[in-house]
Amino acid sequence: MKKSSTIKILLASSSLFFTTAFANEQPNAVDLVGKMYGGIHLIHLNIDNARLMTAEPRSNVDHGSGFGGEFGYRWTESTEFRFSYSKINLVKEHLGFNEPSSSSMAVEALYFPTKQNFYVVGGLDYLDIVNTQTSLDLGAGYRHYLSEKAAVYIEAKGHYQFSEHFKDTSAKIGFIYFFGDSAKTRPVRKSQPVIKKEPIVVPVVALVEKDSDKDGVLDSHDKCSNTPMADKVDANGCTIFSDEKVSMELLVNFDNNKAIVKKEYFDEIEKIAEFLALYPHTSLVIEGHTSKVGARAYNQKISQKRAEAIVTVLVNKFSIKANRLSAVGYGEDRLINNNDNNSAHKQNRRIEALVEITKQVAIKR
Repeated sequence: MKKSSTIKILLASSSLFFTTAFANEQPNAVDLVGKMYGGIHLIHLNIDNARLMTAEPRSNVDHGSGFGGEFGYRWTESTEFRFSYSKINLVKEHLGFNEPSSSSMAVEALYFPTKQNFYVVGGLDYLDIVNTQTSLDLGAGYRHYLSEKAAVYIEAKGHYQFSEHFKDTSAKIGFIYFFGDSAKTRPVRKSQPVIKKEPIVVPVVALVEKDSDKDGVLDSHDKCSNTPMADKVDANGCTIFSDEKVSMELLVNFDNNKAIVKKEYFDEIEKIAEFLALYPHTSLVIEGHTSKVGARAYNQKISQKRAEAIVTVLVNKFSIKANRLSAVGYGEDRLINNNDNNSAHKQNRRIEALVEITKQVAIKR
Protein backbone atom coordinates (compact mmCIF):
# COMPACT_ATOMS: atom_id res chain seq x y z
CA MET A 1 0.00 0.00 0.00
CA LYS A 2 1.07 3.59 -0.60
CA LYS A 3 1.47 4.71 3.00
CA SER A 4 3.70 7.76 2.33
CA SER A 5 0.80 9.88 1.07
CA THR A 6 -1.27 9.13 4.17
CA ILE A 7 1.64 10.05 6.45
CA LYS A 8 2.17 13.35 4.59
CA ILE A 9 -1.49 14.28 5.03
CA LEU A 10 -1.40 13.47 8.75
CA LEU A 11 1.78 15.52 9.24
CA ALA A 12 0.32 18.49 7.40
CA SER A 13 -2.87 18.18 9.43
CA SER A 14 -0.95 18.04 12.71
CA SER A 15 0.89 21.26 11.88
CA LEU A 16 -2.47 22.99 11.48
CA PHE A 17 -3.45 22.04 15.05
CA PHE A 18 -0.19 23.19 16.60
CA THR A 19 -0.41 26.60 14.91
CA THR A 20 -3.95 27.16 16.26
CA ALA A 21 -4.14 29.51 19.29
CA PHE A 22 -4.16 27.48 22.49
CA ALA A 23 -6.25 30.15 24.26
CA ASN A 24 -9.38 28.53 22.77
CA GLU A 25 -11.24 26.52 25.36
CA GLN A 26 -12.58 22.97 25.32
CA PRO A 27 -16.39 22.98 25.73
CA ASN A 28 -17.89 20.78 28.41
CA ALA A 29 -19.08 17.47 27.01
CA VAL A 30 -22.44 17.80 28.75
CA ASP A 31 -23.09 21.04 26.81
CA LEU A 32 -22.75 19.17 23.49
CA VAL A 33 -25.28 16.41 24.29
CA GLY A 34 -28.32 16.60 22.03
CA LYS A 35 -26.65 18.85 19.46
CA MET A 36 -26.27 18.18 15.77
CA TYR A 37 -23.35 19.28 13.62
CA GLY A 38 -22.41 19.48 9.97
CA GLY A 39 -18.99 19.53 8.38
CA ILE A 40 -16.72 19.25 5.37
CA HIS A 41 -13.51 17.26 4.91
CA LEU A 42 -10.64 16.29 2.63
CA ILE A 43 -9.82 12.59 2.26
CA HIS A 44 -6.92 10.51 0.93
CA LEU A 45 -7.46 6.81 0.19
CA ASN A 46 -4.71 4.18 -0.20
CA ILE A 47 -5.71 1.03 -2.08
CA ASP A 48 -4.74 -2.50 -1.01
CA ASN A 49 -1.85 -3.80 -3.17
CA ALA A 50 -3.86 -6.96 -3.71
CA ARG A 51 -6.12 -5.00 -6.05
CA LEU A 52 -3.16 -4.26 -8.35
CA MET A 53 -2.38 -7.94 -8.69
CA THR A 54 -5.85 -8.96 -9.85
CA ALA A 55 -7.26 -8.76 -13.31
CA GLU A 56 -8.70 -5.66 -14.97
CA PRO A 57 -10.66 -3.56 -14.06
CA ARG A 58 -9.04 -3.47 -10.59
CA SER A 59 -5.49 -3.26 -11.94
CA ASN A 60 -5.86 0.40 -12.87
CA VAL A 61 -6.24 1.90 -9.36
CA ASP A 62 -3.61 2.67 -6.73
CA HIS A 63 -4.77 5.59 -4.55
CA GLY A 64 -7.07 8.61 -4.62
CA SER A 65 -7.97 11.91 -3.02
CA GLY A 66 -11.18 13.87 -2.71
CA PHE A 67 -13.57 15.76 -0.49
CA GLY A 68 -16.96 15.33 1.17
CA GLY A 69 -19.43 16.32 3.81
CA GLU A 70 -20.81 14.88 7.02
CA PHE A 71 -23.66 15.14 9.49
CA GLY A 72 -23.44 14.09 13.14
CA TYR A 73 -25.33 13.96 16.44
CA ARG A 74 -23.92 13.97 19.99
CA TRP A 75 -25.96 11.26 21.74
CA THR A 76 -24.20 11.17 25.13
CA GLU A 77 -21.22 12.92 26.70
CA SER A 78 -18.90 10.28 25.19
CA THR A 79 -20.78 9.02 22.10
CA GLU A 80 -21.63 10.46 18.68
CA PHE A 81 -23.21 9.06 15.53
CA ARG A 82 -22.07 10.29 12.11
CA PHE A 83 -23.06 9.93 8.47
CA SER A 84 -20.52 10.99 5.83
CA TYR A 85 -20.19 10.99 2.07
CA SER A 86 -16.93 11.47 0.13
CA LYS A 87 -16.24 11.83 -3.59
CA ILE A 88 -12.79 10.38 -4.44
CA ASN A 89 -10.80 10.61 -7.67
CA LEU A 90 -8.72 7.45 -8.12
CA VAL A 91 -5.25 7.46 -9.67
CA LYS A 92 -4.26 4.62 -12.02
CA GLU A 93 -1.13 2.57 -11.40
CA HIS A 94 -0.61 1.30 -14.96
CA LEU A 95 -0.96 3.04 -18.32
CA GLY A 96 -3.70 2.01 -20.65
CA PHE A 97 -6.55 2.12 -18.14
CA ASN A 98 -9.10 4.80 -17.37
CA GLU A 99 -8.96 6.73 -14.07
CA PRO A 100 -12.33 5.92 -12.49
CA SER A 101 -14.05 7.94 -9.79
CA SER A 102 -14.81 6.48 -6.39
CA SER A 103 -17.01 7.28 -3.42
CA SER A 104 -17.42 6.43 0.23
CA MET A 105 -20.71 6.47 2.15
CA ALA A 106 -20.19 5.66 5.83
CA VAL A 107 -22.39 5.25 8.92
CA GLU A 108 -20.22 5.31 12.04
CA ALA A 109 -20.09 5.75 15.81
CA LEU A 110 -17.49 7.88 17.58
CA TYR A 111 -16.45 7.18 21.17
CA PHE A 112 -14.59 9.78 23.30
CA PRO A 113 -12.94 7.88 26.21
CA THR A 114 -12.11 11.07 28.13
CA LYS A 115 -15.16 13.02 26.84
CA GLN A 116 -12.77 15.53 25.28
CA ASN A 117 -10.62 15.56 22.11
CA PHE A 118 -9.39 12.03 21.34
CA TYR A 119 -11.84 9.51 19.92
CA VAL A 120 -12.07 6.08 18.30
CA VAL A 121 -14.38 5.52 15.35
CA GLY A 122 -15.98 2.43 13.86
CA GLY A 123 -18.81 1.51 11.53
CA LEU A 124 -19.82 0.39 8.05
CA ASP A 125 -18.55 1.99 4.83
CA TYR A 126 -20.10 1.42 1.42
CA LEU A 127 -16.83 1.89 -0.47
CA ASP A 128 -17.05 2.15 -4.25
CA ILE A 129 -13.74 1.16 -5.83
CA VAL A 130 -14.75 -0.05 -9.30
CA ASN A 131 -17.51 -2.00 -7.57
CA THR A 132 -19.44 -1.04 -4.44
CA GLN A 133 -18.49 -3.26 -1.54
CA THR A 134 -19.30 -3.12 2.14
CA SER A 135 -16.33 -2.67 4.46
CA LEU A 136 -15.83 -2.54 8.21
CA ASP A 137 -14.14 0.69 9.37
CA LEU A 138 -12.00 1.13 12.47
CA GLY A 139 -9.76 4.07 13.35
CA ALA A 140 -8.98 7.00 15.61
CA GLY A 141 -8.99 10.77 15.47
CA TYR A 142 -8.33 13.98 17.34
CA ARG A 143 -10.68 16.98 17.47
CA HIS A 144 -9.44 20.49 18.32
CA TYR A 145 -12.08 23.08 19.26
CA LEU A 146 -11.69 26.58 17.81
CA SER A 147 -14.66 27.79 19.88
CA GLU A 148 -17.58 26.28 21.80
CA LYS A 149 -19.26 25.49 18.44
CA ALA A 150 -16.51 25.02 15.84
CA ALA A 151 -13.73 22.44 15.63
CA VAL A 152 -11.20 20.91 13.21
CA TYR A 153 -10.10 17.29 13.29
CA ILE A 154 -7.70 14.71 11.86
CA GLU A 155 -8.59 11.05 11.49
CA ALA A 156 -7.10 7.81 10.17
CA LYS A 157 -9.02 4.59 9.48
CA GLY A 158 -8.56 1.08 8.17
CA HIS A 159 -11.18 -0.49 5.85
CA TYR A 160 -11.72 -4.24 5.69
CA GLN A 161 -13.93 -5.40 2.80
CA PHE A 162 -15.82 -8.56 3.58
CA SER A 163 -16.29 -9.95 0.07
CA GLU A 164 -12.68 -10.12 -1.14
CA HIS A 165 -10.82 -9.34 2.07
CA PHE A 166 -9.17 -6.17 0.77
CA LYS A 167 -7.54 -3.93 3.37
CA ASP A 168 -7.54 -0.22 2.43
CA THR A 169 -6.58 2.80 4.53
CA SER A 170 -7.68 6.43 4.55
CA ALA A 171 -6.82 9.73 6.23
CA LYS A 172 -9.09 12.76 6.75
CA ILE A 173 -8.82 16.38 7.80
CA GLY A 174 -12.09 18.22 8.40
CA PHE A 175 -14.04 21.08 9.91
CA ILE A 176 -17.33 20.75 11.86
CA TYR A 177 -19.83 23.21 13.33
CA PHE A 178 -22.38 22.47 16.08
CA PHE A 179 -25.86 23.91 15.57
CA GLY A 180 -28.24 25.21 18.21
CA ASP A 181 -27.87 27.43 21.24
CA SER A 182 -24.47 28.23 22.75
CA ALA A 183 -23.18 26.17 25.64
CA LYS A 184 -25.28 26.60 28.72
CA THR A 185 -24.38 29.92 30.23
CA ARG A 186 -24.17 30.76 33.88
CA PRO A 187 -27.29 32.73 34.96
CA VAL A 188 -26.72 36.45 35.09
CA ARG A 189 -27.02 37.98 38.51
CA LYS A 190 -30.11 40.16 38.49
CA SER A 191 -29.73 43.84 39.23
CA GLN A 192 -31.77 44.92 42.24
CA PRO A 193 -32.05 48.28 43.93
CA VAL A 194 -30.52 48.51 47.39
CA ILE A 195 -32.53 50.73 49.70
CA LYS A 196 -31.26 52.09 52.96
CA LYS A 197 -33.53 54.20 55.15
CA GLU A 198 -32.44 56.50 57.92
CA PRO A 199 -35.67 57.87 59.48
CA ILE A 200 -35.66 61.00 61.62
CA VAL A 201 -38.12 61.02 64.49
CA VAL A 202 -39.39 64.31 66.02
CA PRO A 203 -41.87 64.91 68.80
CA VAL A 204 -45.47 65.58 67.80
CA VAL A 205 -46.63 69.06 68.71
CA ALA A 206 -49.84 69.06 70.65
CA LEU A 207 -52.82 70.74 68.98
CA VAL A 208 -54.03 73.73 70.87
CA GLU A 209 -55.06 75.93 67.95
CA LYS A 210 -56.24 75.48 64.36
CA ASP A 211 -54.29 72.99 62.24
CA SER A 212 -55.62 73.33 58.69
CA ASP A 213 -53.50 70.64 57.02
CA LYS A 214 -53.79 68.35 60.04
CA ASP A 215 -50.08 67.71 60.21
CA GLY A 216 -49.88 68.27 63.96
CA VAL A 217 -48.40 71.78 63.76
CA LEU A 218 -50.54 74.83 64.51
CA ASP A 219 -51.10 77.20 61.65
CA SER A 220 -49.34 79.98 63.60
CA HIS A 221 -46.13 77.92 63.55
CA ASP A 222 -46.64 76.02 60.28
CA LYS A 223 -44.18 77.20 57.61
CA CYS A 224 -45.19 74.46 55.14
CA SER A 225 -48.91 74.53 54.59
CA ASN A 226 -50.83 71.72 52.95
CA THR A 227 -48.24 69.03 53.68
CA PRO A 228 -49.58 65.52 52.98
CA MET A 229 -51.29 64.06 56.05
CA ALA A 230 -49.32 60.81 55.66
CA ASP A 231 -45.95 62.58 55.99
CA LYS A 232 -44.07 63.09 59.21
CA VAL A 233 -43.27 66.75 59.79
CA ASP A 234 -40.78 68.77 61.82
CA ALA A 235 -41.55 71.57 64.29
CA ASN A 236 -42.17 73.98 61.39
CA GLY A 237 -44.79 71.71 59.81
CA CYS A 238 -42.51 70.70 56.93
CA THR A 239 -42.13 67.15 55.69
CA ILE A 240 -39.20 65.23 57.14
CA PHE A 241 -37.08 63.49 54.57
CA SER A 242 -34.59 60.65 54.92
CA ASP A 243 -31.65 59.88 52.68
CA GLU A 244 -32.26 56.74 50.65
CA LYS A 245 -29.55 55.06 48.59
CA VAL A 246 -30.64 53.46 45.32
CA SER A 247 -28.17 51.50 43.21
CA MET A 248 -28.06 49.33 40.08
CA GLU A 249 -25.45 46.72 39.28
CA LEU A 250 -24.54 45.36 35.83
CA LEU A 251 -22.74 42.07 35.13
CA VAL A 252 -22.04 40.94 31.54
CA ASN A 253 -19.91 37.96 30.50
CA PHE A 254 -18.00 37.56 27.26
CA ASP A 255 -16.83 34.65 25.13
CA ASN A 256 -13.13 33.83 25.21
CA ASN A 257 -11.00 36.24 23.18
CA LYS A 258 -14.12 38.25 22.20
CA ALA A 259 -15.31 41.81 22.85
CA ILE A 260 -18.77 41.42 21.30
CA VAL A 261 -21.80 42.06 23.52
CA LYS A 262 -24.29 39.20 23.22
CA LYS A 263 -27.95 40.14 22.62
CA GLU A 264 -28.94 38.05 25.64
CA TYR A 265 -27.51 40.82 27.87
CA PHE A 266 -29.38 43.72 26.22
CA ASP A 267 -32.24 43.48 28.73
CA GLU A 268 -29.81 43.92 31.63
CA ILE A 269 -28.08 46.82 29.87
CA GLU A 270 -31.49 48.42 29.22
CA LYS A 271 -32.22 48.40 32.98
CA ILE A 272 -29.02 50.39 33.56
CA ALA A 273 -30.03 52.78 30.76
CA GLU A 274 -33.46 53.32 32.35
CA PHE A 275 -31.81 54.03 35.72
CA LEU A 276 -29.49 56.62 34.11
CA ALA A 277 -32.45 58.21 32.32
CA LEU A 278 -34.41 58.42 35.60
CA TYR A 279 -31.46 60.10 37.35
CA PRO A 280 -29.89 62.34 34.67
CA HIS A 281 -27.20 63.76 36.96
CA THR A 282 -25.55 60.38 37.57
CA SER A 283 -22.55 58.99 35.72
CA LEU A 284 -21.32 55.42 35.25
CA VAL A 285 -17.86 53.77 35.22
CA ILE A 286 -17.80 50.50 33.28
CA GLU A 287 -15.05 48.08 34.31
CA GLY A 288 -13.71 45.39 31.95
CA HIS A 289 -12.07 42.23 33.28
CA THR A 290 -10.53 39.08 31.74
CA SER A 291 -9.44 35.62 32.78
CA LYS A 292 -5.76 34.88 33.33
CA VAL A 293 -5.50 32.92 30.06
CA GLY A 294 -3.07 34.59 27.64
CA ALA A 295 -0.55 37.44 27.93
CA ARG A 296 -1.17 40.12 30.58
CA ALA A 297 -0.73 43.01 28.08
CA TYR A 298 -3.21 41.48 25.66
CA ASN A 299 -5.73 40.79 28.46
CA GLN A 300 -5.57 44.45 29.54
CA LYS A 301 -6.21 45.53 25.95
CA ILE A 302 -9.21 43.27 25.37
CA SER A 303 -10.71 44.18 28.76
CA GLN A 304 -10.64 47.84 27.65
CA LYS A 305 -12.37 46.88 24.38
CA ARG A 306 -15.08 44.99 26.31
CA ALA A 307 -15.77 48.00 28.53
CA GLU A 308 -15.91 50.28 25.47
CA ALA A 309 -18.30 47.83 23.78
CA ILE A 310 -20.80 48.30 26.64
CA VAL A 311 -20.42 52.10 26.34
CA THR A 312 -21.18 51.83 22.60
CA VAL A 313 -24.38 49.85 23.28
CA LEU A 314 -25.58 52.38 25.90
CA VAL A 315 -24.88 55.34 23.58
CA ASN A 316 -26.07 53.94 20.24
CA LYS A 317 -28.95 51.71 21.31
CA PHE A 318 -30.26 53.41 24.46
CA SER A 319 -29.31 57.08 23.74
CA ILE A 320 -27.24 57.67 26.90
CA LYS A 321 -24.88 60.63 26.49
CA ALA A 322 -21.28 59.55 26.11
CA ASN A 323 -19.98 62.16 28.57
CA ARG A 324 -21.84 60.34 31.37
CA LEU A 325 -19.94 57.11 30.70
CA SER A 326 -16.34 56.00 31.10
CA ALA A 327 -14.65 52.68 30.32
CA VAL A 328 -11.73 51.19 32.25
CA GLY A 329 -9.99 47.89 31.43
CA TYR A 330 -8.36 46.06 34.36
CA GLY A 331 -7.26 42.94 32.45
CA GLU A 332 -6.57 40.05 34.81
CA ASP A 333 -5.78 42.25 37.85
CA ARG A 334 -9.13 41.73 39.59
CA LEU A 335 -9.98 38.03 39.28
CA ILE A 336 -13.06 36.88 41.18
CA ASN A 337 -12.14 33.21 40.80
CA ASN A 338 -8.43 32.26 40.97
CA ASN A 339 -8.93 28.67 39.83
CA ASP A 340 -7.38 27.61 36.51
CA ASN A 341 -10.31 25.91 34.79
CA ASN A 342 -12.98 26.70 32.19
CA SER A 343 -15.60 27.65 34.75
CA ALA A 344 -13.28 30.13 36.46
CA HIS A 345 -12.16 31.60 33.13
CA LYS A 346 -15.78 32.19 32.04
CA GLN A 347 -16.58 33.79 35.39
CA ASN A 348 -13.59 36.15 35.14
CA ARG A 349 -14.35 37.31 31.54
CA ARG A 350 -16.86 39.96 32.56
CA ILE A 351 -18.02 43.56 32.68
CA GLU A 352 -18.96 45.09 36.04
CA ALA A 353 -20.63 48.44 36.63
CA LEU A 354 -22.27 49.96 39.71
CA VAL A 355 -24.24 53.20 39.79
CA GLU A 356 -25.55 54.58 43.07
CA ILE A 357 -27.49 57.73 44.02
CA THR A 358 -28.81 59.19 47.23
CA LYS A 359 -32.27 60.77 47.15
CA GLN A 360 -34.60 62.22 49.74
CA VAL A 361 -37.77 60.31 50.54
CA ALA A 362 -40.57 61.56 52.73
CA ILE A 363 -40.88 59.65 55.99
CA LYS A 364 -44.40 58.40 56.57
CA ARG A 365 -46.20 58.50 59.87
